[in-house]
Amino acid sequence: MSPEADGAEIPAPTPAGVPLPGVLSEALRSELSAFRRDLHMHPELGNQEFRTTAALKDRLERAGLRPRVLAVGTGLVCDIGTEPGACIATPPAADIGTEPGEDRAAPARPLLALRADIDALPIPDTKTVAYRSTVPDRAHACGHDVHTTVVLGAGLVLAELARAGRLPRPVRLIFQPAEEVLPGGAPDAIESGVLEGVGRILAVHCDPHVDAGRIGLRTGAITSACDRLEVELDGPGGHTARPHLSTDMVTAAARVALDVPALLARRVDARAGFAVTWGRLQSGHACNVIPQHAELSGTVRCLDLQAWRRAPDLVHAAIDEVATLHGAKSQITYVRGVPPVVNDAGAVQLLHDAMAARRGAHAIEGTEQSLGGEDFSWYLEHVPGALARLGVGRPGAAGRHDLHRGDFDVDEHAIQVGVELFTAAALLDAAH
Repeated sequence: MSPEADGAEIPAPTPAGVPLPGVLSEALRSELSAFRRDLHMHPELGNQEFRTTAALKDRLERAGLRPRVLAVGTGLVCDIGTEPGACIATPPAADIGTEPGEDRAAPARPLLALRADIDALPIPDTKTVAYRSTVPDRAHACGHDVHTTVVLGAGLVLAELARAGRLPRPVRLIFQPAEEVLPGGAPDAIESGVLEGVGRILAVHCDPHVDAGRIGLRTGAITSACDRLEVELDGPGGHTARPHLSTDMVTAAARVALDVPALLARRVDARAGFAVTWGRLQSGHACNVIPQHAELSGTVRCLDLQAWRRAPDLVHAAIDEVATLHGAKSQITYVRGVPPVVNDAGAVQLLHDAMAARRGAHAIEGTEQSLGGEDFSWYLEHVPGALARLGVGRPGAAGRHDLHRGDFDVDEHAIQVGVELFTAAALLDAAH
């Protein structure tokens, strides 16, 4: 099958000698839109993405690829350019240390990995659209259906380029489950070997505050660390008429809620953006009974990677200190979530150059560091890479529906943009 037959129109090489993909064919654009809508109608939670995995596996196999299901039972990894019959473009002789006419094999080249997360959220879909979720209290409200479709589309184009001898190095597609489940599905995927042979990894995340047709880039930390915190406080309890004979558990819990964040603000550099925020405080059942037990739960977020690594010890010490002061015994459950996504400068430059070559520098904007968490960060603990903000906002729209809302939706033009970004990045990668 020719590249054009599967939807990739390949023009002549650019003046720099790097072939860049043309506009995707209408047939491929329509197929990818339909694929995304099918995923949107059938959302699956983390580690339950069996239908999604099967749909991806079927389409990749029909493209002549050999996807492998991850050890956890959902998610896939699929290499392009390593399968029998693939033809990888060989760099010029000067680039690999050979003389003209010398018969010498090029050295093995590390893979470029493209990662997508495939799970949905446990919230109802409140949109009125033909592709609304058919599963009660389940929705693709974070754009993972778009991420998945973008990596699939890039894989289909790159597979044809590899067959045509136009791919400069092998590419690995990673379709990862359970991003929304702390500490994410990335550690399991890494444990199963998805980063073996990978030299660089790229990803996108939908951003409704960026117009479709544009991307947002940032070197360094682009997301926050996010951990979960559970605190149990215990004391003897008693009558509200005699609090001096007991541990006033409600007051102790209130002081932990108020004083611990304030105390940590004086023990961590303010530039680290270290924040403890409570989402639940529960204690007692009667107005005249001092309870014996109280519970608090919340999150710990941090913009700085080094401060995040110290976070558990800092939080434990602050809670113990305040609880002891008020006569309560504390039991702390600190659940590691994800570190910040720290974008590598070289990978950001690759994404910048790919987008500029494909759509022009005007389609690129800077982006702020978010307090949201993303388990893509675990991959960056092992290999350099970068995450880009993929614009999904409808240009000119009066309001933007934010992530993690039941009415979240995207401008599907973003799918084509994401495919072009990743495809161009794969073709330019050998030059970076």
